[in-house]
Amino acid sequence: MKVLLLGASGTIGQATASALVRRGHEVICLLRPRNKLPHPPGSDQKLSVRLAGASIRWGDPCDVGSLKLDGFAHDHFDAVISCMASRTGSPKDAWRVDYQGHLFALQAAQTSGVKHFVLLSALCVQKPLLSFQYAKLAFEKVLIESGITYSIVRPTAFFKSLSGQLQRVKSGKPFLLFGDGNLTACKPISDDDLGEFLAACLDDPNRRNQILPIGGPGPAITPRQQGEELFRLLGMKPRFKSIPVGLMDFIICVLTLIGKIIPAVADKAELARIGRYYATESMLVWDTVAQRYDAEATPSYGTHTLFEAYANWVKGEAEPERGDHAVF
Repeated sequence: MKVLLLGASGTIGQATASALVRRGHEVICLLRPRNKLPHPPGSDQKLSVRLAGASIRWGDPCDVGSLKLDGFAHDHFDAVISCMASRTGSPKDAWRVDYQGHLFALQAAQTSGVKHFVLLSALCVQKPLLSFQYAKLAFEKVLIESGITYSIVRPTAFFKSLSGQLQRVKSGKPFLLFGDGNLTACKPISDDDLGEFLAACLDDPNRRNQILPIGGPGPAITPRQQGEELFRLLGMKPRFKSIPVGLMDFIICVLTLIGKIIPAVADKAELARIGRYYATESMLVWDTVAQRYDAEATPSYGTHTLFEAYANWVKGEAEPERGDHAVF
C-alpha cells in the first residue's frame, strides 16, 4: 500500500515507518520543518537514516493548506497512519494537535480517497480527566462516525516514560515513589513492538473498525517493582523515597491559582495534573462494571520487555531517547 505517515519524527513514528517498510509498503513521512527552514541543517540526513526506505516530505500537518499541498500533494494514498500527539499536553496544544490537526488530516484523507485511517491514541482516555484526553476522545468520535475504515490503537505506558529515574538511581539517589509504589501498574510496550502493531493494522481485518487497547508482553508491573529491578541490575541496595499524593494536590492548587493571573503558569498546572494522573491511575484496561483496572483484560503484544530495556541501558548498550517524556 501507499501510506502517509504523520508524526514520524518521534520514536514511535520512526518504529512504525520501519515496520511499514519491512512489510513492503511505500511510506511517505510528512515532517514539520524546524526553525521554519524548508530543510533544517542536518535533519534531512539524520532522519533519512532513521527512516530508511521511506520518503520524506516537509510540511506542517496541523496546517490544512500545507497538509494538502505538501503532504497529500495530489497523490493517491491507500492509508494514513498518525502517530501525532501534543508535545506539552497543555489545553491549547492538545486541541490544536490531538483534535484539530487530526481533523484536518481526516478531511484531507477523505477528499483524497483514503480507505483506512490508523490512529495512535492512548489508553488513558478511557478515564478522561485531562485536556489532551478529551481532545483525543473528541477526534476518536469524529473518526468513528466518519464512515472511513479506522483502527484506533490505545497503548499502555512507553519504555521511555518509565526511564526517568535511571540516572538518579545510578548516581546513588533513592527511587521516588508515590505512596508505597503499588498504587498503579502497567504493561509497558516498546516502540518497536508498538510500531509493528500499528503497521499490522493495515493487513489484519480483525483490527478494522476497532478500538484496540494494547500492552507489552509479561505481567503488569508496579513502580516499586521497576525500582527494585533497577537496583538489582545495578547491584545496589534498594532505596526508596515516598512522595505523598497530597503534596501534588497542593502544588496543583497553587499553580492553578497563579495560572489565573499568569497564563504560562496555567500550563505548568496542567503538566502537574498530568503527572498526578499517571501517579495514581494504572495504564491497564478499565473494567467499567467492576470499577477497577484489569491486567488480565489488557492485551499483550510483542517480544520486548521493560526490564530487558533496563538491562541494556544499565550496560550502556543503548540509551533511552526520551524527548518530550523527559519532564516525567
